[in-house]
Amino acid sequence: MTDRAPEWRFILCGGCCDAAEALAQEIGAVSSGRAVHIASCLSVCKSPATLAAQGEGRATYVFAGIEAGDVADIAAFARAYDAAPHGWIADARPLGRLRFKLVTRVPAATDPQLKPPA
Repeated sequence: MTDRAPEWRFILCGGCCDAAEALAQEIGAVSSGRAVHIASCLSVCKSPATLAAQGEGRATYVFAGIEAGDVADIAAFARAYDAAPHGWIADARPLGRLRFKLVTRVPAATDPQLKPPA
């Protein structure tokens, strides 16, 4: 058993967000230095900026309409995501207004809760 945090990263869309670099630095600073990669496009152009969280064996989350004012809620998300089995956060209330910016949550392909096709 290890106390090490799960391996995962943030991906920030840089296509429609002029402040992507600055926002990536802010997110990295409040999430214990978690890596924040900038993608050229995440195809949620109607609500820039888009932020995803993904890791091997973990649920993927996609949030849209992210602003600098969401950074504290993103830090709360990072803590909850670290603590959640397979990255599946059961209670999103501690995430503040970030929970209302969730576009989708996709279970990990290896999640034991997934039912196989019939």
